[in-house]
Amino acid sequence: MSTDTTPSASTADVPASPRVEELLASLTLEEKLAQLVGLWEGKGGDGEGGDVAPMQDAMQSEDAEFESFAARGLGQLTRPFGTAPVDPVAGARTLAARQRWLVESTRPGIPALVHEECLTGLAAWKATTFPAPLTWGATFHPELVEEMGAAIGESMRSLGVHQGLAPVLDVVRDARWGRVEECIAEDPYVVGTVATAYVRGVQSTGVVATLKHFVGYSNSRAGRNLAPVHAGPREVADVLLPPFEMAVLDGGVDSVMNSYAEVDGVPVAADTSLLTDLLRGQWGFTGTVVADYFAVAFLQSLHGVAGDPGDAAAQALAAGIDVELPTGTAYLEPLAARIRDGLTDEALVDRALRRVLAQKERLGLLDATFDPDAVGEVDLDPPAHRDLARRIAEEGVVLLSNDGVLPLDPAAERRVAVVGPNADEVPALFGCYSFANHVLAQHPGVELGLDAPSLLAALRGELTGATTTYARGCDVDTADASGIAAAVEEAQGADVVVAVLGDRAGLFGRGTSGEGCDAESLDLPGVQRELLEALLDTGRPVVAVLLTGRPYAVDWALDRCAAVVQAFFPGQEGGGAVAGVLSGRVNPSGRLPVSLPRSVGAQPYSYLHPKLGAASSVSNIDTKPVRPFGFGLSYTTFERSDLRVAQTEVPTDGALQVSVTVRNTGDRAGADVVQLYASDPVASVTRPITQLLGYARVELEAGQAAEVVLDVPTTRVAFTDRSMTRVVEPGALELRVGPSCADVELTAQVELTGAAHPVTTADRRVVGVDVVPP
Repeated sequence: MSTDTTPSASTADVPASPRVEELLASLTLEEKLAQLVGLWEGKGGDGEGGDVAPMQDAMQSEDAEFESFAARGLGQLTRPFGTAPVDPVAGARTLAARQRWLVESTRPGIPALVHEECLTGLAAWKATTFPAPLTWGATFHPELVEEMGAAIGESMRSLGVHQGLAPVLDVVRDARWGRVEECIAEDPYVVGTVATAYVRGVQSTGVVATLKHFVGYSNSRAGRNLAPVHAGPREVADVLLPPFEMAVLDGGVDSVMNSYAEVDGVPVAADTSLLTDLLRGQWGFTGTVVADYFAVAFLQSLHGVAGDPGDAAAQALAAGIDVELPTGTAYLEPLAARIRDGLTDEALVDRALRRVLAQKERLGLLDATFDPDAVGEVDLDPPAHRDLARRIAEEGVVLLSNDGVLPLDPAAERRVAVVGPNADEVPALFGCYSFANHVLAQHPGVELGLDAPSLLAALRGELTGATTTYARGCDVDTADASGIAAAVEEAQGADVVVAVLGDRAGLFGRGTSGEGCDAESLDLPGVQRELLEALLDTGRPVVAVLLTGRPYAVDWALDRCAAVVQAFFPGQEGGGAVAGVLSGRVNPSGRLPVSLPRSVGAQPYSYLHPKLGAASSVSNIDTKPVRPFGFGLSYTTFERSDLRVAQTEVPTDGALQVSVTVRNTGDRAGADVVQLYASDPVASVTRPITQLLGYARVELEAGQAAEVVLDVPTTRVAFTDRSMTRVVEPGALELRVGPSCADVELTAQVELTGAAHPVTTADRRVVGVDVVPP
C-alpha cells in the first residue's frame, strides 16, 4: 500500500536565492534527481573496501563508474577517504580532479558535496583518532568537545570534505545495544549540550555536521540493532527528541540523518510528522535531511511499507528526505518513472533540490574552482589534535573503585604484571567508527599510520621504577582458556596486577561492541571473567582496567578488585591517559555517563525512571545499578555546601538561579563535576524520581573553593502532559546536589507559580553556568 505524496501547504519551501531558483529552473528532471543522490565508488558486492554498511551487498551489487554515473551531475560523493586506505594527499588530488570534471564536463556544472564519517575524528587513514562519544559524555566538558569538533572540521576542510556524519544524539536506553559506544549518555540534557558543542565546533570551520539518528534508534526492542521501536509519544517527546531539538535550535545544525527505526509501526524514513512537520514546521530547520545508508530502499525490503523502489522513493521524498545515500538506488530511474507516470509530483523534487542547492551555495560550492596540482601537504594528525585527544581521554577516565592501591608510585621498585587481551592491543583503544576498526581491520597488512601506544607500552613508560611483565591470558571473545595458567604464574610473582579487559570494536558481528554487535549478556565477553577471577585467587592486589564500548555487569569485580578503572574506547592517546591515571600523573575526574548495570535482567534501564520503575518487594529483580549515573572517584576529595536558590517562588515561564559552593578538601588539584538534580513529587503524569537540571565541571587546587552559579530555565523540567502538550506545570520541586544522581548531599525547595506554560521554540533550554572564585 502506498501513501499520498502530494505536497501540502505545511511543507512549503523556505525562500531560495534567485541564483538557486535560476539554477533549478535550468535543470531537466534527470539532472534534478542526480543532485539528490550520492555515489559510493568501490563499494559494490565485491568492492575492495569490505562490508561497512548494513546489507551493503544486497543494496549495491555493482561498483558504479564515476563518469558514467555522474554524467548528468552528482549530489554527493560518499566517503572517498573512508572506504579504503587512501593517502591523504593523493586522495585530495583525486577528489579535486573529480570535482573539476563535474564542473567542466557536465551540463549543470555543479560540484558534488563530499561527506565522510567523523564520529571519533575524521574516519580517514592517518587522521587523529579521538575518544568514542561515551568518553565525551564522561568528561562533562562541552567546551572541550567543541574544540575537538573544530579540529575535526579543520581536517575535513583540508581534504575538500564538506559534511561529517556526526554526532550521534541517540539517548542510551539499553546497554545491550551494540551502538552504545557511539552515544554520549543516558541523560538527554548531557547528550544535547555535548552534541551541540560538537556541532558548533565542526560548523565553525565551514563544514556541515549531521545529527543522527533522528529519532528512536537507541530504543530498539531487546537492544538489537535495526529492530522495531515501541516508544510511546511521550517518551519520544520528553526523552528521545530533546537532544535533537537543542542541536537544531541552539547549534544551528545544517543537516539531519533519519533513523532506521520504525517507531510504533511507522518507519522514520517515511514519517512526515517527524521529518517535516516537527523538524521544519515546529523547529524551523532549514538544512538538508539525508538518508541513512540504504534507508530509502529499506522501506520496501525491510519495513514492507512500499511495493517497489519507486514507491519507497516517493514516500521518503514526501516525508522530507532530501538526499538518498550512499547512492542512487531509488531516487534515480525508479522515482523518475513515477513522476513521468503522474504518480508523484515533481514539486517534491524541486522542494528537496532547493534545499540541496541552497546548502551548496552556503558552502561556496557553486563558485568553487578545483586544481589537483594545487593540493599541498596535508597533516591529519598534527600535535594540537593529539593534545586534544589526550585531554579528552584523560578527563573521561572513570575511577569506579579504589581501596588505596591507586595511584601506583611511578618511581617505586616493584614488579607489575600486566595481563589481559586488551593490554597490548592498540585497536582496543578505538571505537567502531574509528578508521582502524571500521575500515583498516579489513585491510590486513596495512599499517595504522598513527603513533598510538598500547596501554602496556604506556605503562612501561609511566612506571619507570617498576619491572613490568606481560601475559595475554585469553582472547576478548573466544572460549580459549589455555593462556590463563601462564597469566596466573606472572601474577603470582608480582606485587600488583593490572588486568586490562573489555571489548573489541567491530561491525556486524565482527566485534563485541559496535554497529551490529549487540549483546545477549552483560558479562565480560569470552572467558575474561574466568581470567580475572583466577588472578584474584592469587591473593595479589588486582587493578582491573575496562576498555569497553558499553557498561558491563561487573559488581563481582568491584567487590574483589583493589581498584577498577573504566575507559570507554579512549582513542589514540588513551593508553597514555589510562596509564597516567594508574600512576597518579592524572587525577581521575570522569563521571559515568551511563549507569553501571547490576545484571542484564535489569535492561532496558535508565536513571530517569518513575517510582514504579524502582526496585520493590513485588519483583525479585533489583534494578538498582552498581554505580549510578554521574558517579566517579578522585584522588582528592570535594565538599559541596551552601545550596541556595535566589527565589523560592519562580513563575513557570521563568528561571531558577541556583548556587552551590564546592571545595577541594584533599591535598592535590582535581576536578569536580557539580550536578544539580530535581524531583517533581506531584505532576499530571508520572515523572522521574530525579532528573539532571544542570552541571558544571570545576577545576580546583588543593584547598581551593568556588561558587557555582546555575541559571536554570524552567523548561528544564518541562514534560508532555495528558493532552500531549509540552508544558512547565506549577507546583513544588525539590532541588538536589550530590556526586551522582543517587547520592544526595544538599536539598532546597522551590515553587513554580502561575499557569502551566506551553513550551515554544523561543524558550531557553540551556543552563547558564558561572564559576566564581570565593
